[in-house]
This record gives sequence, C-alpha cells and structure tokens, in this order.
Amino acid sequence: MTDTVTPHQAELTGEVLFYSQPEPLSKEAHGKLGLKNIEHPYAFTAKSHLVPLTVTEFGPAALCYPVIFAGEEKTPVAVMGVNGNENLFVDEKGAFQQDCYLPAYVRRYPFVLANDSQAQRMIVCIDRNAPMIAEKPDAPFFQNGELSDYTKGAIEFCNNFEAEVQRTVSFVNLMKELDLFEKKEARYTPTDGSTTESQLVAEYQGISEAKLNALPAEKLKELRDNGALSQIYAHLISLLGWDRLIVKAMLRPRTPVAANG
Repeated sequence: MTDTVTPHQAELTGEVLFYSQPEPLSKEAHGKLGLKNIEHPYAFTAKSHLVPLTVTEFGPAALCYPVIFAGEEKTPVAVMGVNGNENLFVDEKGAFQQDCYLPAYVRRYPFVLANDSQAQRMIVCIDRNAPMIAEKPDAPFFQNGELSDYTKGAIEFCNNFEAEVQRTVSFVNLMKELDLFEKKEARYTPTDGSTTESQLVAEYQGISEAKLNALPAEKLKELRDNGALSQIYAHLISLLGWDRLIVKAMLRPRTPVAANG
C-alpha cells in the first residue's frame, strides 16, 4: 500500500542516496509546492560515482557504464567514476551527459517511497532539499486539494521501481545460490611508456564466466528461460567499459563540479 500522510504521522527508517531531507508528501505541508523546470535537474548526482540499478536496466546501462555488484548485499550499480565523489558523466555546470543512460533511481528524484515502520506500509516522500521544488511550480504536487496528475504519474513510477527492486533482489539471490559471484579487478596499462605494468584501478564483485559455463545444461536453460542469462551477459559485456571509463577519468579537467542545479 502506498499513501500520502499528514505531517509527522510516519516514522521513517533508513537512509537513501541523494535524499538529504525526505518528508512524507502531504497537502498540509506541501499543498502550495511542486516542481519547477531547472536547467540541470540531475546535477545532484555529480558527487556519486556509483548509482544503483535494477536488473532490467543492465542492458541499456551496459552501453555506457561498467555494471558491478557492491557491498555484502551485492547491490547492482552503474560505475560512473573511478574516484569517490566524482561522477564523470556530469560536467562542471552540472549537466548529465545526454547520450548516456539515466538510471531509474535518478529519474524518480525527488520522489521516493519510504517504509513507515509503525503502520507497516510504504509512503510517498519527497526530498524537501531538492533544488527543483518551489512555490508557483510548473508541475504542482496538488491541484484542488488532490494529487495532481503529474504526482500520480510520479507515484506510479516509484511503485514500478519498487517492483523492479524486488525482481533485482531475486536475481541477486539466485546468483548467490548458484555461487556465481567472484572478486574481479579493473586494471589499466598506461600508454605513455612510463611503465609496462598494469595498474590496479578497482576491485569489485562480478559474475564469474567460468562458473557460469560450468553450470549443468538444464540450469543454463532455466536461466535462459527466466531471462536471467541475458542480464548476466549484459553485465559481463559492460565490464569491457572499464578502459573507456579510465580514459575518461584521465582526460577529465581538474575543475570543481557543480553540485546543484
């Protein structure tokens, strides 16, 4: 169940990347607010080099970024930089590179669903610190005291996103059950002649192609039939993008990146 609530009715749990001041959406607190059009709406990603993905995004994301698995939970993420706090796909003005895939995790901002631990339900929240939230908005949150069509669409997007998150958890759990994860390395050999030895850039968790190929034929068929095999191959192909990402980092001008729009 997804609801809006009256102010301070819900006790929210957990922290969410990018959301510095999540508040339950309500007409009492936010009835006069909404979203205004700003020049760089995704500038808030400028200092995040890892962005979460759902499993159905592996294909389009693989065209732009390495897709790896992070942390103990093996959360799928798109690698957007080789240094912490630097997104190589956001320029110094805060503009996200237009020809690259934008993860749904980013597109839902400033909306998010949060867990109300007391009522055991999901509630709709907004990041009150989002730079695109304003009075006299282009897209109001409420109209005539009711949720606007824009807000209803945003909530539907968040609900669909949460469904994809659960699908992703199931995919990761299956990879764990099959023991397909292994530690991998991203390495780079300089082309300036300074050394012939490769340099370690990153260590991360990924799916082992050797372990995958060693699975019984019936298990591979099962992975093919449930769609997991195509997502695995998208992940493996995405890893070819490490060299491109490293070169992008080397060519990056060392200037401050805008953090808001």
